[in-house]
Amino acid sequence: MLFNSIDFLYFFVFVTTAYFVLPYRLRWMLLLAASCYFYMAFIPVYILILAFTIVIDYIAGILLEEIQGPKKRVFLIMSLVANIGVLAVFKYFNFINVNLANLAALLHWNYSIRGLSIILPIGLSFHTFQAMSYTIEVYRGNQKAERNFGIFALYVFFYPQLVAGPIERPQNLLHQFREKHELDFARMATGLQLMLWGLFQKVVIADRLAIVVNTAYNDPRANAGIPLLVATYFFAFQIYCDFAGYSNIALGAAEVMGFHLMRNFNHPYCSSSISEFWSRWHISLSSWFKDYLYIPLGGNRVVKWRWYFNLLFVFLVSGLWHGANWTYVVWGAAHGTFLVLAIWTYDLRSELAHLLGLHQHSTLRKYLNIFITFHLATFAWIFFRAGSIQDALYIANHLFTNTAADIASSRIWSRVLLGLDSAEFILALGLIVFLEAVQFIQRRKPLRIFISQQPFWIRWPVYYAASLAILFLGKFYSQQFIYFQF
Repeated sequence: MLFNSIDFLYFFVFVTTAYFVLPYRLRWMLLLAASCYFYMAFIPVYILILAFTIVIDYIAGILLEEIQGPKKRVFLIMSLVANIGVLAVFKYFNFINVNLANLAALLHWNYSIRGLSIILPIGLSFHTFQAMSYTIEVYRGNQKAERNFGIFALYVFFYPQLVAGPIERPQNLLHQFREKHELDFARMATGLQLMLWGLFQKVVIADRLAIVVNTAYNDPRANAGIPLLVATYFFAFQIYCDFAGYSNIALGAAEVMGFHLMRNFNHPYCSSSISEFWSRWHISLSSWFKDYLYIPLGGNRVVKWRWYFNLLFVFLVSGLWHGANWTYVVWGAAHGTFLVLAIWTYDLRSELAHLLGLHQHSTLRKYLNIFITFHLATFAWIFFRAGSIQDALYIANHLFTNTAADIASSRIWSRVLLGLDSAEFILALGLIVFLEAVQFIQRRKPLRIFISQQPFWIRWPVYYAASLAILFLGKFYSQQFIYFQF
């Protein structure tokens, strides 16, 4: 069930209404049943996979709280192995198998293990990491083991963030299922505003840009120069609006019922460094890797070469988390390399800025850094979006092929449309400008708070305009959210 479908609208209205009609003690049962139904709307049988890991982690949590000594670590490892094992079978077995078969063919060895004919359960990486954070926090003593099996299952199953996050920590979410949330129209209004903005980001902006991106990236060798460059820029905004749009709908749907989920995006393209970018992009995942992998490896409190290794290793794992394809590994490696180079060249860059006089123009230097960071991230997105390493390398090598000739050519306009007509393409460009204008305003004050403070004769025309824009400008063809595949 996609957030951008009419089925979800009916589901959301029914569940939210029933949530406030039912007695307080029955609400968690409703949410658990609704979340199960929501997940089973994709592939029903895969709910058994979640049930398996939920049972394992529920038992592990209790044992981790009750048992002390060396055995405690053993039970944590068993829980982590169970979760990672399920992820490895469904997400990585075929990837590993294909690469082993290629290696065997290269070495002329006999290799006869066949791949598995399975479909990756939707959102498996997200709820696996959320379940793992629970057992790790119980092991560390930061979270009490949840004794109510249904409440724990709901922590893993909670439908707004079940398939694409944010990846919540138990300290933030578990206790909320026991809190009584009253019907609050002001809170519901802000939640619905967030959902409306998220839906606008998805169906009006992201899915329109997707037409251009898909046309170019699905057959990259049919294009070169400016068309590939335009598609690459468009993808940077498409993936942001797609994923941030999902996150906003998830946060808004939860907020309507009184639940508070962590913010997953904070204007990432306003970052002045790659390090800052990752503190603003997919915050729940980057903080997960920081707390559960980077810091346990030693973080930056080690010798410099080990610090570099820690950064590269974490980003390689992050790339692999996103998908079982070498393109994601290279994407992660690129970001890790950017970070290492930033640390390595810090003194050199500071000296260069001083020589150029940029230290006296902090605003200019800031925007120059933002420009560079955005383009580094956009370049890395090529490997994230391309279907193969070969396609990614072709695109990277042909972004500026015949650029001058393209600009001078009378055919350049028709070449950059890539599946859109002229009006649609101009609209797509205008929507990117509109998005950036909204982002700029929201850096000072959240737009929905600003709107909610206005009189009704201003608020309601804004709501109607946004709704009409979604209805008339939205691309409703069941375009799945990009991060659902992870």
